[in-house]
Amino acid sequence: MKIIQEFLLTLLIAVIIFVGLQVSIKSFEVFNVSMLPTFKEGDLIIVNKLAYAFNNQPKLTDVIVLYAPGSGPKPAFDPFFIQHPSCFIKRVIGVPGDTIEIKNKIVYVNNRPLDEPYINEAPNYFMPERLIPGGQYFVLGDNRNHSNDSHTAWLVPREDIIGEVWFRYWVAEYPDIRYVMIPVFVLIVGALIIVMIADAAKTNRS
Repeated sequence: MKIIQEFLLTLLIAVIIFVGLQVSIKSFEVFNVSMLPTFKEGDLIIVNKLAYAFNNQPKLTDVIVLYAPGSGPKPAFDPFFIQHPSCFIKRVIGVPGDTIEIKNKIVYVNNRPLDEPYINEAPNYFMPERLIPGGQYFVLGDNRNHSNDSHTAWLVPREDIIGEVWFRYWVAEYPDIRYVMIPVFVLIVGALIIVMIADAAKTNRS
């Protein structure tokens, strides 16, 4: 009986850990070149889905993952290893109440030029001054001249922001390891269960 209890406890812990990961983080693959040189196509990144929980809001220059405009209904369940087909990765340039203007290859936020050491090249387009309304965010890709972003007139509603990019865990030059992680996770949990059962059996014998 004690062995069964140990097994069920271990299984419960594994389920709690899995659910916690589902709620808090998400794996994404970068599918285009709009964020060069910061992220390359094929890079694998981890997104912190809780970064903007508890009334925290996106800030200037945060790199976020969002549901693309017009992408339709959002998934009710968003598994860690499965990527929504219409997700963008962009940098926050304007938050509610900001004014954004792009002219002479410079982005102005509230009439101040934005220092942008992260961009691939200066924007070669013009955008007249625009006020960002409440609950909306203005985003741009770091590869300014090769990015579908807010300079083409769309904004990001707060509810369409999935989370903040936390870190890159695999670069495009190496093979995709996402699907290796699934059996590794199962093996780790299985090994943990076996160890706990063996430990419980040893305790019963003694």
